[in-house]
Amino acid sequence: MAAVWAAAGAGVAVGGTVLASPAMATGGGSGGGPSWAGAYARTIRRAALEDPTELTVSEAAAAFRRGKLRPVDLMEAYLDRLGRYEEIYKAFLWRPTNAQLLAAARRVRIDSRSTPLAGIVTAEKDNYYTKGIPTTAMSPVYAGFVPEYDSTVHARMKAAGAIMMGKAAMGPLASGRARLPDGTATTVNAWTPDDIRYSPSGSSGGTATAVAGRLSTSGTGTQTGGSITSPSQAQNLTGLKPTFGRASLYGIVPLTFTRDHPGPLARDAMDAAIMLQSFAGPDRNDPRTLGMPPVPNLVKAASVYTHGGKPKVRWATTVGYPPDFLTGANAEILPMRQSLLDALAKVGCRVKEIPYPADWDLLSGLSSTAGEATNMFLPFLRKDVSLFSDRLPGFLNGMFRSSDNYMKMLQARYQFLRLVLDQIFDKCDVFLTGTVFDGIGLPLIAFPYGMGVDTTTGLPVPRGTTLGAPPFGEERLLAVVAAYQAVTDHHLRRPPDPTPPAAAGARAFSAPYKVPSDYDATDET
Repeated sequence: MAAVWAAAGAGVAVGGTVLASPAMATGGGSGGGPSWAGAYARTIRRAALEDPTELTVSEAAAAFRRGKLRPVDLMEAYLDRLGRYEEIYKAFLWRPTNAQLLAAARRVRIDSRSTPLAGIVTAEKDNYYTKGIPTTAMSPVYAGFVPEYDSTVHARMKAAGAIMMGKAAMGPLASGRARLPDGTATTVNAWTPDDIRYSPSGSSGGTATAVAGRLSTSGTGTQTGGSITSPSQAQNLTGLKPTFGRASLYGIVPLTFTRDHPGPLARDAMDAAIMLQSFAGPDRNDPRTLGMPPVPNLVKAASVYTHGGKPKVRWATTVGYPPDFLTGANAEILPMRQSLLDALAKVGCRVKEIPYPADWDLLSGLSSTAGEATNMFLPFLRKDVSLFSDRLPGFLNGMFRSSDNYMKMLQARYQFLRLVLDQIFDKCDVFLTGTVFDGIGLPLIAFPYGMGVDTTTGLPVPRGTTLGAPPFGEERLLAVVAAYQAVTDHHLRRPPDPTPPAAAGARAFSAPYKVPSDYDATDET
């Protein structure tokens, strides 16, 4: 990635593709530190002020600054919802007591030095290390593990003033939906809370349910093969997977060494930008982040740009889409996809069909994680295979891979990267794609573009898609989605509330983890 950036900085071609970022073209980088100008919403929806759990990060931060809301008011609103609905959602594995959270919120002081995350309630995936707090990746492999230090992402969010509502449920060892060792599903999809059969998607499903179900304002996840973008699509969120190396993986339970990515699951493009800008950047504890380009002004990229009084994409942008985008879906989805393309054109994007290069199907399907994941957990596998429960077959499969097989997979991965740079991004700036870009470390953003209905149950089903970009293309992704969300309202739709269990309000929170007696929620501010 450092080599790619060096080539981009020189304005030269990599495999025939000239790389350049919007920040390089406009001088819009953030320089010595994050710039929060533009992060505070100019207008705050009245309905959201009446129910603060509806507020976006940007709106809540603006409300704090203007004296329309206190951080403790926001926390009380979330605790009320959590008391009524968490027993159904099962979004969290652990959280502080209500008293600890309220005390933390009361200690927040909003002033000119505060970041937009000050007093904001977040959910953090249970594979992020949290000092003195259980971190298990929802797997018996890490049962009883209490880290002695915070992950870099968690530490930076704390420094920015975020208050962690709790550790969010996840697919065991970052695989699939949240479930117990015996395979029993736990967390529900916030859009179908009364039907466990609907998956919240994974592996960051607990975070997605917490944000969509209005138990937190925003949250963190990790992605190795769709674990941020897929839950975001399934639950009507905006999820951003940055370029590999853009944010530190230090203090995060690993799945692979070359494909894991931390990132935010948020309600819109601006919130995703605020979250990523708060924790992205080099970290001496993670050499994968060193030699990267400076973090640009992501908030500026996600700010709505207008021309002639109308929202427009900030930079001239060609949006590519594959040949099967308007043909390979069912009759319900096709009109939504056409409407998506029309809206992108309305905000000034050039929309263009991009043919799949030769060998696309072959190369995009060869980037397996099995060998890498097994290698990361070999000591545990040798100790007790029963710890892996239903994950065991996949890990054992990795043990039987030869080094020759693994090397061929790596060669295919980098051949696919070259194919994408040479024959996709030489024709467009961003590309409507799936998670095939995970294996080559490229940035992705998922966002909603419609609402469907399950014809068998009549339940609402959010529809989302994913945009990919060249290395370090987060600015472009945020600018396109921000413009799209300025002329649509799909991202503002919230799921129906669950059917409350009897006397839910009278029950205390029950978590699988015991709250440490010495836990001080002050640490979360």
